[in-house]
Amino acid sequence: MKILCLLFAVFLLFQAAPGSADPIFPDTAECRSQGNFCRAAACPPTFTVSGSCHGGLLVCCAKIPAQ
Repeated sequence: MKILCLLFAVFLLFQAAPGSADPIFPDTAECRSQGNFCRAAACPPTFTVSGSCHGGLLVCCAKIPAQ
């Protein structure tokens, strides 16, 4: 029984972080580095589309600056 607990602990240690297997697209990295976020649908009301993400499949949403 102790060996099963040990194996389970080792298994948990080698688990990859969620999303770590996904390739990083250059446009996604650029969007996130500017403090923006990617979205599959239209941007929320106080945000505007500022580019693309995930190889053009998603849109990059940026906050509309206050006037």
